[in-house]
Amino acid sequence: MFNLSRTRGLTATTRRDIDEEIGRVEKLLADLKALRAGTPPTELPGFDQAPILDNWSHSRMMLPCLVGSVTGHPRMGDKPVIHTSDLWVTADDYSCARTLSRWYRLGRPYEHPPVGGDLFIDDTDETKLS
Repeated sequence: MFNLSRTRGLTATTRRDIDEEIGRVEKLLADLKALRAGTPPTELPGFDQAPILDNWSHSRMMLPCLVGSVTGHPRMGDKPVIHTSDLWVTADDYSCARTLSRWYRLGRPYEHPPVGGDLFIDDTDETKLS
């Protein structure tokens, strides 16, 4: 995820990191287009040098995203709660964010409820069970 500063712009390091990420995404896009066109994976550039992953299994990893109420989403319309796709860029003043799918203009951030008004109940807390 990249942080975009409205006052400083992008630093040299951030530019380099973004360039690397663009290269990775462009390679993925080229592979996806080739697969869609019917090219078998074994015929894609670099496939014969791909590392071997042994004793593998499917897994999931957590990725940064945003959660909130959305207004004017092109696919979902207005919803009280959504989670976005992978979060890639946020402005340092939190005015906007870019996810894998689209830009979001950010409104008010979530405000934590006061003590005693938690959204989640910890049912392991024995004082709440009696």
